[in-house]
Amino acid sequence: MSRKEQRGRAPEPGGQRIYELEVSLFSGPVTEEFAEANPVVSRTIQIRGDQTLARLHDAIFDAFDRWENHMYEFQVGGKAPMDPNARRYVLSIDGDPVADPAGEVARTRLDALNLTTGDTFGYWFDFGDDWWHQVSVVAIHDGPGSGKYPRVTAKVGDSPPQYADWDEEDDDEDEDCEEE
Repeated sequence: MSRKEQRGRAPEPGGQRIYELEVSLFSGPVTEEFAEANPVVSRTIQIRGDQTLARLHDAIFDAFDRWENHMYEFQVGGKAPMDPNARRYVLSIDGDPVADPAGEVARTRLDALNLTTGDTFGYWFDFGDDWWHQVSVVAIHDGPGSGKYPRVTAKVGDSPPQYADWDEEDDDEDEDCEEE
């Protein structure tokens, strides 16, 4: 195979793969004003196959300009968020068992997921505010590539505030009512 796109094939011995992932905001606590101004919010991230899901989380966290870390997990192989058939990759938490995790994010490398171009999986950030993202495998390139990974290669839409200012939106609605 000459070049870039591979489908579910393990890297050659000593080789490396670069995953090109489009991470799209699926749902979360955004104001109507933000949603209207940003109908699509996504980031394209390249990450090496030998890097972990924890590194992917860090890249997504930074790409969406978040500042306060929270619990998160990746759900692979499901058809929708919280699909009971999905494999869940979670943080390791002493004393708080997670029902049937497939693995820990700090130990699971991208290559271990056996992803192919066109696959999608979920990323759930902040179990209280419920930020849901769809991660789509856009391409898988032969590596090693140059430069530092993971890296953001494209941004669509503004990053939503991690904590929406609902009071500001309520104030705007109050002003609209007064004008009527």
